[in-house]
Amino acid sequence: MSAEGFHIPLCPTFILLHKKHLTLRKFASKIMHCLYKIIIFLLFLCTQGAKSEDPLGEFCNQNTNISTGGKLSANIDKILAELALKTPSTGFVTTTYGKNQDQVYGLAQCRGDVSTEDCSICIQDATKQIRQRCPNQADARIWYDYCFLRYANKSFFGEVDTTFGIFYFNVENVSDPGSFNKELGALMDHIRAQAVMPKEEGLGKGKSMLSPFVTLYALVQCTRDLSEINCAQCLAIAVNNFPTFCNSRKGCRVLYSSCYVRYELYPFFFPLDSNHTGSSNTVRVVVYT
Repeated sequence: MSAEGFHIPLCPTFILLHKKHLTLRKFASKIMHCLYKIIIFLLFLCTQGAKSEDPLGEFCNQNTNISTGGKLSANIDKILAELALKTPSTGFVTTTYGKNQDQVYGLAQCRGDVSTEDCSICIQDATKQIRQRCPNQADARIWYDYCFLRYANKSFFGEVDTTFGIFYFNVENVSDPGSFNKELGALMDHIRAQAVMPKEEGLGKGKSMLSPFVTLYALVQCTRDLSEINCAQCLAIAVNNFPTFCNSRKGCRVLYSSCYVRYELYPFFFPLDSNHTGSSNTVRVVVYT
């Protein structure tokens, strides 16, 4: 048996036992070496079998088509490499590369509650997938559950961008819409106020018990290049979409280039509650404004 040329190592224990001239130390050394090879092989199989998470969505600006192999395209590759390298340590990076018409602006941010390791994996996936999905565009964005990445040939730092939105909503409705929407509104007000505090770096999260058996969880986040006022504005726009796309739904996500809003009736942010985590039956809607 083999995996693309990597052969399973065999431990010839029966041979070792027959060779009486081998000392116990040599025997133990050969066994340990053989076990080491097996462990490396198993790790190899696990790595090969690991599957990256699919992105929640992407935006490839068709009005910014560029030639493959040109200077601008090369600069995009360089800025993506920098974002992949620097983002995990801080959770957020903005950077530029190139000059004049070939200058590229890049931003990457991980969700504020995820680990450095999860951040790194997500950003690595994002840098690969965005070039595969938007190979010839100078303006592109990609969203994942744990991170967001974008680049463009014009500066967007500090600006509220809600021109393109992705909405996920649960197809099931809550049983008591009036009470639920009241609790949701109060929780959203609380975590939005939390997110605009400088020490929180654009992140707000919380939960509200709707009954002894049902808890509402919510999280909001702005990209860290936004001012407090711009963060508040972006989150307000996102939440104001609830009546249109998510009215009385059991779960909803609003993804913009400048902020992110989500609520569910199961724990989804870290640290996770001991309650059983679940997945919602969702529908995706893409909106241009």
